[in-house]
Amino acid sequence: MRRKCTDSLIRWKKSTNRKPLILEGLRQTGKTWLLMDFGNKQYEHTLYINLETDQSVSDYLSTPRDAQEALLFLETYADKPLRPASSLLILDNIQCISGISTLLTSIATDFPQYHIISAARGVVNSSDYPDCDFDILPLPPLDFEEFLWANAEFALSREIRAHFANFEPLGKKLHQKALAQFRLYQIIGGMPAAILEYKKEKKLLMVPDTQQKLLNLFLNDITMQAPKGTASHCRNSWLSIPTQLGRTSRKFQYTRIAKGATAKHYQKPLQWLIQTGLALPCNDVTYPQISPSSHAQASSHLYPVDIGLCTRILKLPAYQLLSGEESIANTACTETFLAQQFTQNGYTLSYWSSGNQAEVPFLLSKNNHLIAVDYRTTPHQKCRNLMRLHAAPDLPEIEQMYLLSTEDFRQKEYYHIVPVYAAFCI
Repeated sequence: MRRKCTDSLIRWKKSTNRKPLILEGLRQTGKTWLLMDFGNKQYEHTLYINLETDQSVSDYLSTPRDAQEALLFLETYADKPLRPASSLLILDNIQCISGISTLLTSIATDFPQYHIISAARGVVNSSDYPDCDFDILPLPPLDFEEFLWANAEFALSREIRAHFANFEPLGKKLHQKALAQFRLYQIIGGMPAAILEYKKEKKLLMVPDTQQKLLNLFLNDITMQAPKGTASHCRNSWLSIPTQLGRTSRKFQYTRIAKGATAKHYQKPLQWLIQTGLALPCNDVTYPQISPSSHAQASSHLYPVDIGLCTRILKLPAYQLLSGEESIANTACTETFLAQQFTQNGYTLSYWSSGNQAEVPFLLSKNNHLIAVDYRTTPHQKCRNLMRLHAAPDLPEIEQMYLLSTEDFRQKEYYHIVPVYAAFCI
């Protein structure tokens, strides 16, 4: 599958100021496959070592080592030559060795001519590798454009981007084709294993089984990695996120996790889910940062990291999404799709509300630019939220406003109507 991260890897290879690179991502997002594919296509030799399963290497590197000594060991273990520029050394699952940052720093300092990429499960925090000056490259699930590429819809992807640029309608035939692909993506999501299962025979019947296996792996990871004493709270919180979407109030509520749930028991588990990348936060624009106070936490919208996993947790039948049927669950999936896509495009998410009168679900900020996005699941829904936002006082300047819909491209006086499948263009 073609991934956008590959372009970043190629730029890293060509850079004259190369730093150690860590590819981060949740389980089963395709980190190992991507790095092996990159290595096989860009280098003469690829040395792959998994620090989770190659126990002898893990034991060896758990003790502080001289950089040259460690490189000699890794070269002989992989039984392939490690040469400047023509060889790539991949150290997978570096989160298994707590002191690996010191070694990576030593290698980068003493042997900058070697090309070495590490992969880590989860979100990498600089505090986890305090001694290492490195670049981090995230690998999330496939976004919708990558999903189109995986289904060989390269021309459709180009047409969507071209029409987003000029806001000319795509036309009924291509528009319906793009909507059909979008609804498939709502069901399948961006996890590579689920997409591959669909691609075998272009069938959906076995996709839920694959998604359930992925879901079980994620839940097992939460159980194993959650802070001591919080595993069940973390699991329950994560499973509760999709069920709390699509309602009149999107704010995540502790009382909907379990009977009698309070911030005392669930605030830290929720923060851990956000820190590890398992949940995507969208905060009230008046509370732009997650704070320790329960008030700020209760002002957040939370989204699952992948729309396919959201669909599976909600146990939505495929026909319901394929038909475009209007429902609370469909709304939850649409909003999850948008949160996932905008996060992968590098935006920080927040939302705006004016009491019970209006709410714009996404205010997107990046490089001091602010974009407002509302959506509707069916064309007949009236959406005045953007106009109320436009008239609201005391807000930073909003450069662009979009209404995402199942309609074709269209321009309005104060905002643009954009097909929901074109969210990757924003």
